[in-house]
Formats: sequence, structure tokens, C-alpha cells
Amino acid sequence: MQRTDGIRIGIIGGGNVGSAAAKRFVDAGHEVAIANSRGPETLQSLVTGLGPLAHAATAKDAADFGDVVLVAIPFGRYRELPADRLAGKIVVDANNYYPRRDGHVPELDSDQTTSSELLARSVPGAKVVKAFNTMQSGRLASEGRPGTPREERMVLFVAGDDPEAKREVSRLIEETGFTPVDTGSLADGGRRQQPGSPVYTALLTEAEARAALQRA
Repeated sequence: MQRTDGIRIGIIGGGNVGSAAAKRFVDAGHEVAIANSRGPETLQSLVTGLGPLAHAATAKDAADFGDVVLVAIPFGRYRELPADRLAGKIVVDANNYYPRRDGHVPELDSDQTTSSELLARSVPGAKVVKAFNTMQSGRLASEGRPGTPREERMVLFVAGDDPEAKREVSRLIEETGFTPVDTGSLADGGRRQQPGSPVYTALLTEAEARAALQRA
């Protein structure tokens, strides 16, 4: 069901995934504040293209602005998030751990925990949901199909420990033209979404996604 009024979404990370997600959110009628590490002035052409529902911000301002805050940054920089501004917010973790880029994290290399659990520990009081991390940015930008039947849409996955937060993120996914599929908790569900999993970067319908998760 489409909302009669949009919500406010902060996006920390103005790269390919953050920009594609911003376009999908704006097209669904939501207000967006988007930030990157280089400053709002470097995002002017992006927000001009997104239209009047989008504006450039600092990371702190994007965190303050959003009812939901999507984080799409290199995982190795997760400790730089404005944790005090994210308490009580739904934080969508669209990050992935790549050791060559992020540096080796022993807890992740040994599979003691997941990148989403580490991020959640760094933002106490936030309700972290893993989502928007398995689809390539170009497909995120192009494959949303609002108005088409659920079974014909491509899937975006959600994982988390707060059922209400997962419902809200799932609703956003539906509004942007995808079908949400719940993979479970941040621990188990996060592992099912991470690089190397059968669903990672795969373009799948709901039936195909559920079959892939069963194989995993």
C-alpha cells in the first residue's frame, strides 16, 4: 500500500548505492537528505537531478533529518558514523565487508560475528536492519517496478532483530518497486546476505530467492 504522505530518509553515503537508493526513495514520494565524506557542496549536481524532495547535508544533519537512515559507506569507516544522532532511529545497513578495501577484521574473518552486528554495536539504541546491500547499484536504479505484481518484482532482502523496524524497511522496499524477503536475524540473516552467499548480487524473483536461501 502506498502512503498518503512520504517519510524523511537520511542517507549517509553519496556513492553509487546511496545515490541509487535516493532516486528510488524520491520517486516513491519520500524526502531525502544525503551526505558524503566530502561535504554537501560536492552533492549539488546529484540533488539537483533528484529534484525538490532531496537536499545535501552533512552526515550529522542527515542522521538528524531521517526517520530512517540508510548507511552506504565503505564498511571500514563505520566507526565514523554519528552514533549519538542515530539512537532511536531505524538504521538501514547497506554496507558490505571487503577485506582488501576495509582492512582485515579478525572477528569477521573467523566468522565470529557479522559486519551488521559490529555496526549495530557501534550505534547503541538504533534499530539496525540489513538491506539494500545485495543488489548492484545499477540494478537498484533500474529494476524497481512499482505497480507490478509482487511475484514479478526483483527481491531485496531484509535482516534484523527488531520486527517493527524490519516491517518499516520492508514497506519502503515495496514502495520502491521491489519485493522484500526476510532472511532472519542480524546474525543468521546477515550471513545469508553477505558477499559470497548464493543471493549476493543475484537478480531474483521471490520464488527464486526463497529457493536460493533454502539451498544455502
